[in-house]
Amino acid sequence: MFLGEVPPSFFIEVVIRTFFIFMILIVAMRLLGRRMAGQLSRMEMMALFSLAAAIGIPLQSPDRGLLPAVVIVLVIVLIGSIMALLSSKNQNIEKMANGDYAILVEDGVLNWEKMKETRLTVERLFAALRNESIYHLGEVKRLYFEASGSFTLIKEENPKAGLTVIPAFDKAFLDLQKQSDKIVCRSCGKYQDENGSSNTCCNCGDNSWLPAVE
Repeated sequence: MFLGEVPPSFFIEVVIRTFFIFMILIVAMRLLGRRMAGQLSRMEMMALFSLAAAIGIPLQSPDRGLLPAVVIVLVIVLIGSIMALLSSKNQNIEKMANGDYAILVEDGVLNWEKMKETRLTVERLFAALRNESIYHLGEVKRLYFEASGSFTLIKEENPKAGLTVIPAFDKAFLDLQKQSDKIVCRSCGKYQDENGSSNTCCNCGDNSWLPAVE
């Protein structure tokens, strides 16, 4: 059960194979560039998965040689280098390979079109804002959803009243927030018309309103 169907001598070979594969990975990561050590883009993630798939079989199968793994690693490094070169010269190729950023919050209002395009839920977006110590949308100048899947927040220098990002179940915290005389859309945070002539939000089409918080 512990040794499997391989001879005990194979475990010595596993040590050698692991060392060899480890050295190959070090060289491959160096050749792929410093971005592999940072936050991974789609291309780097695919390269990482391919490297993991390439080294798994030679480490566990005594009948598989190491040369195929070396060839796969070289091909991955070559493709990564070519894509990085093309991306640096053509922005459209960069967008095609790694995606593009989206503005999810603009001047304290949710951009519902971009939310739908990115298939991002309001709950996740609000959680990201709370993680940055943001308690309502009036504190947000811009919130970018980067191609890597991370968020970039630019705070409003002069915060205004806005839609709260505190969960509805946390009533104790909600009661601590000071309500404003401004009325905002419950779904996107856009201010209601001053004359209140329309009950439908012109930004998202919702018809639910509530007081903004400061």
